[in-house]
Amino acid sequence: MYPPAADHLWQQIVWLFVLAVPVACVAWTVTHEEVFREPREYCKRCSQDCRSLLARKFFYLFTCEYCFSHYVTAGFIIITRFRLLLDDWRGFLLSFFGVVFVANMYMSLFSRLRVDIRSERAAADLRETEKKVKEKHVEGVESETL
Repeated sequence: MYPPAADHLWQQIVWLFVLAVPVACVAWTVTHEEVFREPREYCKRCSQDCRSLLARKFFYLFTCEYCFSHYVTAGFIIITRFRLLLDDWRGFLLSFFGVVFVANMYMSLFSRLRVDIRSERAAADLRETEKKVKEKHVEGVESETL
């Protein structure tokens, strides 16, 4: 299936939002998840310790989801030949920045969701700990009165 032409605006919008999903997924996984921790830590060290400015910037790309999403988007745009609004090189340029924008919105929403889940989990753990402490305290008071 080929990407829609400029005269199919709704299809292009669907493609924009769908294409941003794998871009966000790849960019987030490489820059945040445990499976790429060792290469990411190596890149982080190199981005801080390399003598060359070009080398520092190159290695930094693999630690920043925003920066990395540009390269992932370029790859997906080349593979899919997706163009937004215009059927020439300007359509590639528009689709590039559009997909980067939507992918970074997805990653921001995902990050916010993870923060909410972590805070809810921490609150639940705290309530459970308080409940156990109260139960032990009540058991201790009961055993002292006997």
